[in-house]
Amino acid sequence: MAKWVYSFGGGAADGRAEMRNLLGGKGANLAEMSALGLPVPPGFTITTEVCTFFYKHGRSYPEELKRQVQEALKRIEETVGARFGDAKMPLLVSVRSGARVSMPGMMDTVLNLGLNDRTVEGLARQAEDERFAYDSYRRFIQMYGDVVLGVEHHNFEEILELHKEDRGVTLDTELTADDWKTVVKAYKARVEEALGRPFPQDPEEQLWGAIGAVFGSWQVQRAVTYRRLHGIPEDWGTAVTVQAMVFGNMGEDCATGVAFTRNPSTGENAFYGEYLVNAQGEDVVAGIRTPQHLTVAGKTANGSTLPAMEEVMAGVFAELDEVRHRLERHYRDMQDIEFTVQKGKLFMLQTRSGKRTAAAALRIAVDMVHEGLIGEREAVARIDPASLDQLLHPMLDPKAKRQVIARGLPASPGAAAGHVAFTADEAEDRAAKGEKVILVRTETSPEDIHGMHAAQGILTTRGGMTSHAAVVARGMGRPCVAGAGDLRIDAVKRTMRVRDVVVKDGDLITIDGTKGEVMLGEVPTIQPELSGDFATLMGWADAVRKTGVRANADTPADARTARKFGAEGIGLCRTEHMFFEAGRIVAMREMIMAMDEAGRRRALEKILPMQRDDFVELFRIMKGLPVTIRLLDPPLHEFLPHTDAEMGEIAKATGLSVDDVRARAAQLKEANPMLGHRGCRLAITYPEICEMQARAIFEAAAIVQKESGETVEPEVMIPLVAWMKEFTILKAIVDRVAAEVSEREGKVDYLVGTMIELPRACLLADEIAAEAEFFSYGTNDLTQTAFGLSRDDAGSFLQAYERSGIISEDPFISIDRQGVGELVKIATDRGRKTRPDIKLGICGEHGGDPASVAFCCEVGLDYVSCSPYRVPIARLAAAQAALRSEARSQKTEVRPE
Repeated sequence: MAKWVYSFGGGAADGRAEMRNLLGGKGANLAEMSALGLPVPPGFTITTEVCTFFYKHGRSYPEELKRQVQEALKRIEETVGARFGDAKMPLLVSVRSGARVSMPGMMDTVLNLGLNDRTVEGLARQAEDERFAYDSYRRFIQMYGDVVLGVEHHNFEEILELHKEDRGVTLDTELTADDWKTVVKAYKARVEEALGRPFPQDPEEQLWGAIGAVFGSWQVQRAVTYRRLHGIPEDWGTAVTVQAMVFGNMGEDCATGVAFTRNPSTGENAFYGEYLVNAQGEDVVAGIRTPQHLTVAGKTANGSTLPAMEEVMAGVFAELDEVRHRLERHYRDMQDIEFTVQKGKLFMLQTRSGKRTAAAALRIAVDMVHEGLIGEREAVARIDPASLDQLLHPMLDPKAKRQVIARGLPASPGAAAGHVAFTADEAEDRAAKGEKVILVRTETSPEDIHGMHAAQGILTTRGGMTSHAAVVARGMGRPCVAGAGDLRIDAVKRTMRVRDVVVKDGDLITIDGTKGEVMLGEVPTIQPELSGDFATLMGWADAVRKTGVRANADTPADARTARKFGAEGIGLCRTEHMFFEAGRIVAMREMIMAMDEAGRRRALEKILPMQRDDFVELFRIMKGLPVTIRLLDPPLHEFLPHTDAEMGEIAKATGLSVDDVRARAAQLKEANPMLGHRGCRLAITYPEICEMQARAIFEAAAIVQKESGETVEPEVMIPLVAWMKEFTILKAIVDRVAAEVSEREGKVDYLVGTMIELPRACLLADEIAAEAEFFSYGTNDLTQTAFGLSRDDAGSFLQAYERSGIISEDPFISIDRQGVGELVKIATDRGRKTRPDIKLGICGEHGGDPASVAFCCEVGLDYVSCSPYRVPIARLAAAQAALRSEARSQKTEVRPE
């Protein structure tokens, strides 16, 4: 017979902490604390399997469940000496949710269940306090009415506030027992008025109503949203825990509180928490009364005049402090605990691993290693790689007020405030004068690079998580909110409108790229500080990591940032970004406008020294580490002039008429440029471009080798290869130029490889590997071409796909293992079959996503490359992947008997 119910209490338990998948985190930890002999009110947990059954069978229950619940309820009655529904010694229970991972506040809870018009009198006699009993009864009607019966909370609040007005009081604590009787009567009348039936008086009916409501709350919108945001599968379900009530509101020797065994903000090893005398648990978090600090140190630090628990309940506090240390030693992690004191006796209601900031997580992990509680490897495994973003970017002050006017995608983390600028030129001009600006665009293009660099942050109304704005912003470390579709930009009036709010050019706004929020005015930010704990933990991570981590870096500033964060080379240098700087774009446009090879070569001669100087600086900064340089990739139309002034400038520089320039621009325009004349196709058409770039690379390498005496090893990457012949033609040009430079300046070692970003290239990887010395998977474009999706436009509908369950997450954020991942595996296997020593890496945005990094490690890539500010995230994710791989191999290892 299936076991659906697990009891705990009285120093014993059916379950244990490791059964959290079945009992939920709350139920598993209550069972564990009971087994440890801690003072836990008895109860039972209905398993997550019942939740699954509940939804599969039209919100009904297994046949055996009712009997098992009755038996478990009887055990509670025997333990506490009270009976459920008894008028003289009534047992009251709480009914709470408990998923396998903490979802604070997302699902429903009912307290004081079992109270009715008869049992409330028994509770009053038992407690010798009629006021307490009727206060508990009104709380139960209010909570049960809202959670189970659907009578909204405001109905009860309105009655209570009107009664206090009539009595001329402001605080709940000023009401008498007779007042609460009047309120209870009014509450019941409101329920009957709303539902057409009386408030349920049968405790058993109340219990099953609450159990159904808690299971039902698994699918309420807030819980669904929370699961989506935190990647929690829908089929996990929730458990339901039913537990004997203990009361923190029976008098001055009673209290309730919430505590952390260490400071969750800083990680300091100090008891941290709050409590209230003569209160129930929800009062602490509801803000009805000002909570008091547990410790004298906490009271002093916060300038409170209210007495600390350590002062007024010294004996109970000492017991709680001992429980704190015992739980930390047992779980070997910082705990978030809930407790109640009833008539001077301590009861533990919950323990779970406490939520903490990234800074606190680092400090706690490092401190626990030094304290001997955990080892270095466990410390590495405990830190969420994505949380490191908090340490690398300015964040909004959590205490500051904010007025959110729009939401978009959290495209690049961090927060920034500045004056609105609607063009890149304007942003650059105003930034040069010392003004902080936010660049606001419908969408960005490579031509906006100077304005993006000058701005404090970027806001776009279109585009997704891998749009141009998102990718470039992450590389620069600028916060970015992309795809804020509610915003309407009027370029002529230079305004931005969202509903009835109009933001003008120059107005102050704040963006939060971590949450995807846009706010009016300036919201204060907090600058992050990298502690010694960060360096310590990253050192431990690097010691176990097997996969290299490089950075995508196009500028000297990017390269320096990458090195600061521990990058082991550059995995992608996008040379096109170098062409948009002032003074270079004109020469680039001259080259595009040239009508023959001779004209193009004249323009390229102007660009050559600029490119060479860029590469010299990168090689100097990287000090012999590998630098992968992608040859020109974007379609030529991205460099074209758009305004009459720009066209006039090009006409003057080239000797063409403005009409000729306009005609040439029209000639180069493409219907679908991302699948058009770009990548290696440009170099096949105009081989002199490839020749110039190769010359700049090798001459720069020769210069730095002579300066430093150290070997410089550039890796020349040919993009968007689909045919083997494309690669061999361009590799021959690169090899020829390398030989010419080496003969003149001294030998330069180098590799020539390709960016694998088309499904055809994956399938023909064995052929391509015969010539290519490395592959770098460009998963941004590989995802586009595998799905037939535009990454700049997909953000407008992919969220609907997530809500519909078609996809679990955006494939541009985390790699699609089934499709794109399979293509990577095919190319890896076929490439290595032809060339066993081929170097393999990834340079798409997936290189900074922890789940995608784990995939790359599993496939056996040599390195991942990501934005400079995501290098620490990739280092930690790669270390954790190595630890998981090691654990798997140890499990499957055959040991001799």
